[in-house]
Amino acid sequence: MFWRGVLGYLPVNVVQGVVGLLTIVLFTRVLDPAQYGVYALAFSVGSLTQTILLTWTEAAMARFLATRSEDGRLADHFATLFKLWIGAAVVVPLACAIVAVLPLNAPLKVAVVAALASTLVNSLMKLALERRRAAGEVSGAAMLTMAQNLGGFLVGLALAFTGLGGAAPILGVGVISALLVVLVLPGELKRMAGGKFDKSLARAYAAYGLPVSLSLILALVLASTDRLLLGAFLDEATVGVYHAGYSLGSRTLDVVFIWLGMAGGPALISALERGGQPALTEAAREQAGFMTLLTLPAAVGLALVARPLADLMVGEDLRVGASHVTPWIAASGWLSGVTTYYLLQAFTLARRTPLLIVSMSAPAIANVILNLVLIPRMGLDGALWATTVSYGIGAVAAWALGRRACPLPIPWDVLAKAGPACVAMALVVRLLPSPGGVLELALKAGVGAAVYGVIVLGLDVGGLRAKLSVILHRRAQAS
Repeated sequence: MFWRGVLGYLPVNVVQGVVGLLTIVLFTRVLDPAQYGVYALAFSVGSLTQTILLTWTEAAMARFLATRSEDGRLADHFATLFKLWIGAAVVVPLACAIVAVLPLNAPLKVAVVAALASTLVNSLMKLALERRRAAGEVSGAAMLTMAQNLGGFLVGLALAFTGLGGAAPILGVGVISALLVVLVLPGELKRMAGGKFDKSLARAYAAYGLPVSLSLILALVLASTDRLLLGAFLDEATVGVYHAGYSLGSRTLDVVFIWLGMAGGPALISALERGGQPALTEAAREQAGFMTLLTLPAAVGLALVARPLADLMVGEDLRVGASHVTPWIAASGWLSGVTTYYLLQAFTLARRTPLLIVSMSAPAIANVILNLVLIPRMGLDGALWATTVSYGIGAVAAWALGRRACPLPIPWDVLAKAGPACVAMALVVRLLPSPGGVLELALKAGVGAAVYGVIVLGLDVGGLRAKLSVILHRRAQAS
């Protein structure tokens, strides 16, 4: 199931990567630093709102679909979840009304209201996507995800030229999500035909999903505190610079982690439900090794080419600051990705989601404290220090607590070989000339990838040669 998902979601990965990079390239040029900062702040508010109110229903959809399929209660599953969603969603219009009367500047107010309103259609889309992923409908989930990402970007870009400023990218995704909801929601609602709201299921879903939401709130605190405090202590232009560099680093890595997570999460649940702990351990070891092989060199390589990448991808007003931010975020992004898409899976697999809250509390609290202490003293660098240290604390906390819930293997053998391969790659890249621009980026990225690839293939790290043969064989069969 994992490798079928890896292959099936590969086009999604490509589209998300292209859209993520084009978002940085174009919006950092179309929007000025202050407008880009407004976008960053509103995006954080919208993400936090969706997580607080609605994400717990999305998590329950993903985790319990297989269980309800086994016990024959799928209709009750959908009826209960959609009614729970409606009960939570009624708070959003009230939040929009409150923001409308707050003493915010007009561009920020418009962007925040747009972000809040978009959470409703974005969450309905997420419910539809989680149902498809959990059911193994790879092609359906892939098509919807690509349409949402690409369509949202194109509409947002068009709106940016109308003078909507920082609200444009958010409205773009919201508009496309609304159109897709019109297409997919009738089919999703048919699944609740004959079902009824079940209080016992509702309690079970809340007991599982609410801790997931609370942990994600803490994750958003961890990811958003730096922007909010930079805005409070400094200005919106600094937030724009930080967000540009942060996006360049995190989105590049997130594309890979999300791709693996789309395939990996359902595969781990399926392995546990059907084969117990032995099957889970085998599947998790394979996933963790493959994740390390792909993402560790990506993070190191991103740090090595931060300057030419920023020159190419980021607008002139933001690129110098962004190139300074990106290497730090590459480290933070790798720690965050490994924690979110692997280590924290222990708690959802064991259905001990309250431990997610405990696990995420340590880095979230550390991030708030460190930002409050370091930003006034060090400015932008203080936020970078705080973010990287906090994500390190989060990884350690997730690993330590996860061993108590559902032990997942750590691929120490892969790390022991991939780590030195990354060091060798970095040493070679550092010796290369720096002509700047596209030439430097292509030279360093190409040579670095070649050096790393030769080493890990030569060492056959994690049985890589056999895995590549399987992928190529399946692609040949598919064609």
